[in-house]
Amino acid sequence: MTRAKTATATAGTAADRIARAWVSFVGSGPGDPDLLTVRAVDLLRQADVVVTEVPEHAALVRTVLGLPTPVEAEPGDDEATYEATAAAPGPELVDGGFGEDGQPLTHANRAKIVLKQAKRGLRVVRLLAGDPFLYASGPEEAQACAKAGVGFEIVPGVSSVGAVPAYAGIPLTTKDHREVAVVTCGDNAASRVDWSQYADGRTLVLLSAVGQIGEIAKALVAAGRSAQTPVAMTRVGTTTEQQTLTSTLEHVAADARAARMAPPAVVVVGEVVDLRSTLSWFETKPLFGWRVLVPRTKDQAASLSLGLRGFGAVPEEVPTISVEPPRNPLQMDKAVRGLVEGRYEWIAFTSVNAVRAVREKFEEYGLDARAFSGLKIAAVGDKTAAAIAAWGLRADLVPSGEQSAAGLLADWPEYDEVLDPINRVFLPRADIATETLVAGLVDLGWECDDVTAYRTVRATPPPAPVRDAIKSGKFDAVVFTSSSTVRNLVGIAGKPHPSTIIAVIGPATAKTAEEHGLRVDVLAPKPDVDVLVEALADFGASRRASLVESGEPVTKPSDRKPAARRSSRAKA
Repeated sequence: MTRAKTATATAGTAADRIARAWVSFVGSGPGDPDLLTVRAVDLLRQADVVVTEVPEHAALVRTVLGLPTPVEAEPGDDEATYEATAAAPGPELVDGGFGEDGQPLTHANRAKIVLKQAKRGLRVVRLLAGDPFLYASGPEEAQACAKAGVGFEIVPGVSSVGAVPAYAGIPLTTKDHREVAVVTCGDNAASRVDWSQYADGRTLVLLSAVGQIGEIAKALVAAGRSAQTPVAMTRVGTTTEQQTLTSTLEHVAADARAARMAPPAVVVVGEVVDLRSTLSWFETKPLFGWRVLVPRTKDQAASLSLGLRGFGAVPEEVPTISVEPPRNPLQMDKAVRGLVEGRYEWIAFTSVNAVRAVREKFEEYGLDARAFSGLKIAAVGDKTAAAIAAWGLRADLVPSGEQSAAGLLADWPEYDEVLDPINRVFLPRADIATETLVAGLVDLGWECDDVTAYRTVRATPPPAPVRDAIKSGKFDAVVFTSSSTVRNLVGIAGKPHPSTIIAVIGPATAKTAEEHGLRVDVLAPKPDVDVLVEALADFGASRRASLVESGEPVTKPSDRKPAARRSSRAKA
């Protein structure tokens, strides 16, 4: 949201603004952004103001809307860069959960904040953890809106009551256990609960019980529950920081202290906890909790990060390459004119960026895909072919084997004076591309117009905390998708720590990594981003299985700092 938009929206009389006022009370779910409802996402995209409840909500909004993460300026940094980041599009975020003293606000004070924003005549989304009407301040805040004549709607969210145990692999009901009771224990309420009413063996879900679990366990045993009743405590559930402790009523207090369990956490008491040993699915993902560095351009990192999240990783995108227009656009202009005039028999795209560069030049000239009529199109691989297809075109040639310049040459036909009316190929590509394809096409009898369609330049260094994390081993893995990402990451941030798992997309990237003193652990069997992610996941699964088999605790690579890397290279 821009400042101009805010000024326009807030114009008019107070009565006009009240008439326009509208608040959407939205349940944010238990923590995982993927658990937001479709309606919730739509409202966040339309919102002028988002009133948050917990600190994590700011990051959730940025994730859902694809907004940049704000960074703090360091001495000597260009202040304009940070001003531009601060002024980036997006809703205004207002803290509605905590006061300036850092203490939680009362329900009444939260309602005042919501009304203040609504009376500005803006579209207000009030984010509440879990569900707005379940163990939340939604009812009180909605009543305040009704009293003030402000319109509102309720958008239910996934409650932590059921979601967190589900992510821990614990069903709250089975055919043998059909009753569930939920008890909220905040504000030392546990001491005022009549625990004898829960001595019948039904499943208990306890909220805000971490600090009182010893007292609660003793009360339940005194009320008649067996001291051996299984107990599970899951903190920060549904996120990749999730941690689950299983114990019994007899030992849960001591075990929780030893594990340093802290809020927020959901506690489940009952026989259903035993099913976790077979139903745990989230914390057993092959890359669960791994912090993985993704050094790609921002546009290219999305699909890679999505795949990593699917295996439980926490991807962190650090752009190492910036794609820029060529310094001299005249060569590209001439080639596009030649394409329209029928100068070429083929156009060969060797990257998604090349497709984007040509498409942007077409749009600049007011051209569309019809200009490709009669032209044969080659793509270096499936991802490039998909980018061509998104333009409404179809690649006539995609390598049947290795998806690379060599693979493309292996399938490229020789020039035939009878069958080919024109012997010229338009090759738009990066300024740093190798000459392999050009030389090979010349050997096959073709003439090439080798045109710089875009430049790849080294990105600015990441913030100091990220650089420190790279060099000190706080990342569990880094995935390299090209030789340039290796060179540029080392150039702008330094070498990854020896404990960090290095995964590369192909032999050429592996060679570059080794030339920079990095030991490659994972080599994708096919130069494809999805295959690379699967190869890293296979590595993680094998590592986990080995630790479990040897009876060792399952740790992440960043938990250990070996003096030297493994000498073997894993090929999945």
